[in-house]
Amino acid sequence: MTFHCVLYVGLEERSMAAVLRGSRYIVGRCCRNVDFASVSTRSMASKTQVGFVGLGNMGNPMAKNLLKHGYPVIATDVFPESCKELQELGAQIVDNPAEVADKADRIITMLPSSPNVIDVYTGPNGILKKVKKGSLLIDSSTIDPAVSKDMAAAAEKTGAVFMDAPVSGGVGAASSGKLTFMVGGAEEEFTAAKELLSCMGANVVYCGQVGTGQAAKICNNMLLAIGMIGTSETMNLGVRLGLDPKLLAKILNMSSGRCWSSDTYNPVPGVMEGVPSGNNYQGGFGTQLMAKDLGLAQNTATNTKTPVPLGSLAHQIYRMMCARGYANKDFSSVFQFLREEEGQ
Repeated sequence: MTFHCVLYVGLEERSMAAVLRGSRYIVGRCCRNVDFASVSTRSMASKTQVGFVGLGNMGNPMAKNLLKHGYPVIATDVFPESCKELQELGAQIVDNPAEVADKADRIITMLPSSPNVIDVYTGPNGILKKVKKGSLLIDSSTIDPAVSKDMAAAAEKTGAVFMDAPVSGGVGAASSGKLTFMVGGAEEEFTAAKELLSCMGANVVYCGQVGTGQAAKICNNMLLAIGMIGTSETMNLGVRLGLDPKLLAKILNMSSGRCWSSDTYNPVPGVMEGVPSGNNYQGGFGTQLMAKDLGLAQNTATNTKTPVPLGSLAHQIYRMMCARGYANKDFSSVFQFLREEEGQ
């Protein structure tokens, strides 16, 4: 197979791993008549095992979608009860992230915060303790971009590749496989990452080097928080003025005030079905997590000397909500919070 020699000559070892993972794409474009059956690569083999760490509200449905697409999944979570449903669907469950890394060379992590990511990758039972050379590590947590860069540097020392790929879309999109992934990392690795992420998302967007995926996600969530507060204030005002909330939502959604918080994730109970506001704000994206993400936005804004007055106010509101007992409710419960603040 002279073709292989031409492809690989002059590539560094790390780059070769990228070519091996993405060779289906390269071969498909460069030589459409090649017999794919004769090309032996990891990504082109029958779907090989994928590791998954973090089976919470988002990670659980994401891992399920990998199973639905035929990928054997080996998973772990700090809470064993979170693993039961996935195990019943055929996933192999192990005790810690290091065991996942010992058995899989493509691993996805979905964790609550920067400290969790640091521990899962570099802790005593972390992924990097047993990671295989050439492994692809994709972190879909929303964390500080600086932490993503640190994890990438640590992974590189072991011969592995780290990419940040935070998501947007919430639990509903995670369940239906329609998430948006914002990916940061080496561009030559993007094709291999997209192969897996496309099983869980409708949009997989390359943003640039490591950390840029997190930057895009932080910006998105700051806007989301501001929009949800604005929608909640607007709906509350309309109700106080005597408008039926369903009618007001209908008008907003055919007018210039339309936004995701009004037409897809309305915060007013009874306006929409299948959203947390219709289930006492249970499930969805927790207020505590939104406060965390807004804190990340504030930190990066401070570091870059960027004025974000509305983002700062949104951060204060969500922190106040956490202190008032809303931490584990969906972030759309800001509508309920505002109603209670006015004594209703």
